[in-house]
Amino acid sequence: MTTEHTDLSIINRAKEDDVQFVQLQFTDINGNIKAVTIPAERFPESIEKGIWFDGSSIEGFTRICESDMYLKPDISTYALLPWETEAHTARLFCDVHMPDGSPFEGDPRYILKRALKNARALNYEYNVGPELEFFLFKPKSDGQIVPTPHDVGSYFDFSPRDLAGNVRRDIIFTLEKMGLSVEMSHHEVAPGQHEIDFKYAEALKTAENALTFKQVVKSIAHKHDLYATFMPKPIFGICGSGMHCHQSFFDITTRKNAFFDPSDEYKLSKVARQFIAGQLHHIRALSAVLSPTVNSYKRLVPGYEAPVYICWGQKNRSALIRIPRFSPGREQGTRAELRCPDPSNNPYLALAVMLEAGLDGIKNNMATPNPVEENVYEFNKDELAYRNIATLPGSLGEAISEMEKSRLVERALGSHTYQIYLHSKIAEWDEYRIQVTDWEHKKYFETT
Repeated sequence: MTTEHTDLSIINRAKEDDVQFVQLQFTDINGNIKAVTIPAERFPESIEKGIWFDGSSIEGFTRICESDMYLKPDISTYALLPWETEAHTARLFCDVHMPDGSPFEGDPRYILKRALKNARALNYEYNVGPELEFFLFKPKSDGQIVPTPHDVGSYFDFSPRDLAGNVRRDIIFTLEKMGLSVEMSHHEVAPGQHEIDFKYAEALKTAENALTFKQVVKSIAHKHDLYATFMPKPIFGICGSGMHCHQSFFDITTRKNAFFDPSDEYKLSKVARQFIAGQLHHIRALSAVLSPTVNSYKRLVPGYEAPVYICWGQKNRSALIRIPRFSPGREQGTRAELRCPDPSNNPYLALAVMLEAGLDGIKNNMATPNPVEENVYEFNKDELAYRNIATLPGSLGEAISEMEKSRLVERALGSHTYQIYLHSKIAEWDEYRIQVTDWEHKKYFETT
């Protein structure tokens, strides 16, 4: 730990920042940020001893008879919340502990840290750069949310059609104040849809950057009298929002990209190919974690730039895993882009299962199938069968069935979280499938 991140230096920094409150943040299994807010006077105590809380009401945590837990803040995640102007408030992400001091096995942060430990045992650092897309919607006069895009812009549009330029600018300023390094922002394909990319990092930091990003986008949108949503498919007939993840391994000893091999056609090392093979092999079982909502599968349909076919390639943007082109001098940038996750997932859990699937490919010396460079959307069923190209699950129900058969996902999440997560998703699917929708009324009410 650097001198910038010692207990005393963080306490002194909070004093210099005139912090009045501290938010100790963590997530439930669905990725919803939860927080305990304490006055600044208790900050030193929280660092030294932790802060007790009742975990029985948190989705995926303990039963009511086992409710006592405590939060231990990670001081390296200290950041001010710039939109909290009336009372200076700092934010820290926390580890969740049991009363005896042991890590809580159902803490999503712990689950990812455990997966990263498995990668480090092989001398690899798992780096991820996600691209989270989102929509900005206008509010109705009575404050109700309606799916009315903020603008009529399209891909890379600039003013005057892109009305959200100022909103994205304010989001970027806020992200940078909170320590994120923003690389690019632009209008996305659909009206009201946007993307802001931040720099890759090791997966734990990336997961918390993603959580911070979502909190910032929603907070700044609110200040502009807009609603921001990371819902995968908020409007029928237009593109949905994904969370493409650019992944690589760095050798811990040499600090070089372990995915790079100059002699390979795609500049991919054996380790990279095994990693890709592992993710392709397990991807159907991972879907309920990477694309975790009923709505996720309204995005994962052909024709809207969302990948549904399980294959990989370089030029092919219809592939599930795309290998960005290599350019001399950028060997460190060699990576595999997984394109099916969406921003409704819990990034701790998503990155954990992605990593464990890749590690399984390495440990079992899996071979990648042949790359596919044609537009897979144009293939008919016979061509897909001839090339042995399977598809992602078509619904949350199908994704749950795949997850129930996966020992890898169970190992990655741990038996506690695996069972609770499955139970939660089954309940969500059952709640959805028994609804009677407007579509059914229009389709069947007068014709049956």
